[in-house]
Amino acid sequence: MTASTVEQTDIVVIGSGFGGAITAYHLAAGGARVVVLERGPWLQADEFDHDFRLGSSSTRVFDFVVGDGMSVLSGNCVGGGSVVYFAAMPRAPRFVFDRQGSIGRRMWPAAITRESLEPWYDRVAEALPISTTDWDTMTYGGGLFGAACAHAGHTANPVPAAIDTALCTNCNWMMSGCKFDAKRSLLLNYLPAALAHGAEIRPLHEVQQLSITDGGGYRVHYNVIDGEDYRVSTGSGTIDAKIVVLAAGAGATPVILQRSEPTLGAMPHAAGRYFSGNGERLNTAILNEDRVREVLGISVDEAVTYQANQIGRGPCVASWDRLDGSLPEYSRFSLEQLYFPPGLGTILAQAPDATGPSWFGVEKKEILRRWKSWLTVFTMSEDDNEGVFGPPPPTGNAHRISQQMLGRGTISYQPTENTLRGWAESDEAVRDILERDGMSRVMPWTNDVVGAYTVHPLSSCRIGDDPATSALDDNHELRGHPGIFVTDGSAVPGALTVNPAMTIAALAERAVPAIVRAARQRGVDVSYGAPSPDGETSARNGVLPLVSHLVTE
Repeated sequence: MTASTVEQTDIVVIGSGFGGAITAYHLAAGGARVVVLERGPWLQADEFDHDFRLGSSSTRVFDFVVGDGMSVLSGNCVGGGSVVYFAAMPRAPRFVFDRQGSIGRRMWPAAITRESLEPWYDRVAEALPISTTDWDTMTYGGGLFGAACAHAGHTANPVPAAIDTALCTNCNWMMSGCKFDAKRSLLLNYLPAALAHGAEIRPLHEVQQLSITDGGGYRVHYNVIDGEDYRVSTGSGTIDAKIVVLAAGAGATPVILQRSEPTLGAMPHAAGRYFSGNGERLNTAILNEDRVREVLGISVDEAVTYQANQIGRGPCVASWDRLDGSLPEYSRFSLEQLYFPPGLGTILAQAPDATGPSWFGVEKKEILRRWKSWLTVFTMSEDDNEGVFGPPPPTGNAHRISQQMLGRGTISYQPTENTLRGWAESDEAVRDILERDGMSRVMPWTNDVVGAYTVHPLSSCRIGDDPATSALDDNHELRGHPGIFVTDGSAVPGALTVNPAMTIAALAERAVPAIVRAARQRGVDVSYGAPSPDGETSARNGVLPLVSHLVTE
């Protein structure tokens, strides 16, 4: 290709997580020429490392952005968050779709309810697939949390997850990618299926901005990132497309759009606003193993490496008692037992009864000594969509301040009284369950070091019916910019009170027919109707009657 030649394709997909992989597969299977640009590396199972060394998968496949009052941990690799998530895949409760939040009226588009999304959830469940651990094979930590919930008069349930339990070795390194292909990441389904249909995936390509071509399409401008030091760019380029699908994540998609404003024109008011951290909160229970034995009748062999909960997969048991639509908004949340590696827990876990800064000192040293007896409980509640992105950095989604992983972002997040009240109620619920009869001491992870934090960023470019409070219409098309679609977590209108991956994926599935229609109107010969990546057709057949008007001229 000569220097004057402009590379062209039908559709560029930016990002390869749930929003990008799903759309790339369906569009490629429908006959479109698809190029996927992913800012992170492309690792296979044998390249995932069980350690925290600089340059290992633990630092290469994560993006940790510290903002003003909010820190965001997300995936940074081919497969996106699916490579580093804990694979929990619950469907959102019905009341979520009627939430009003801070705007005082329904946030979700009228066209989307739990019932209308159900067939699209089914498509995802068939593709991954999803299963649930039974109580007979439950991990020790899951069983302990379930028993503690029952002891406190609460229910607990196994969590649906995209895990092949026959392949899982309980290695405890789910956050670093799965060496055993037990976790059903997108590397095992949608992405290889997209490749099989001719899609091209380019890792280490960080999109900077979009501009308009003379023909009314879009030019995607990118930098090529060094595979060892993400602060270094080894080149740059452009590619023209008739359709662009933005799926770079809720912490990056709005930044790309903000940076594109001089070349695309004004962005919707909601682009880069209404960010939600999914109302997330973490508590650490430091267990008294003797009291757990006496109260719950649960014990573990003293010879095992870990005493409390570390042996097992990610979250396997949750309490959903507070997912009750009759409760007031901001009082609804789920509690999920999980495992966080000591590398993160040791930094943010507070010391009980500490005076002054509680993340170091004698008390902190004592709880670190007892890390084998930690049980972490993860809250997902309802926040007020308080996050706002400031002016974009010169490149990327943050000012990169280390070779890999760490950046300083422009997001600002100051929790409202509504959000704080929800956190306080969920903290009290955790204490009620785990501190009964002296079984543990519970302390929330401190917000004093990095502010609030989320591993499920949402809503920074959300769908809706009101142009004043949503950047996208109910088909995920960017208002005022036809042919640009957003299908990642930034499109979700607000906090979901459960793990959001399943809902992000279902919304991406639902968005594909509208993208197909827009592509056809722009001269792309593409159709809709591919089966699941493994060839299953039952879920596909369930949605075809719903979309005929979207995929025909």
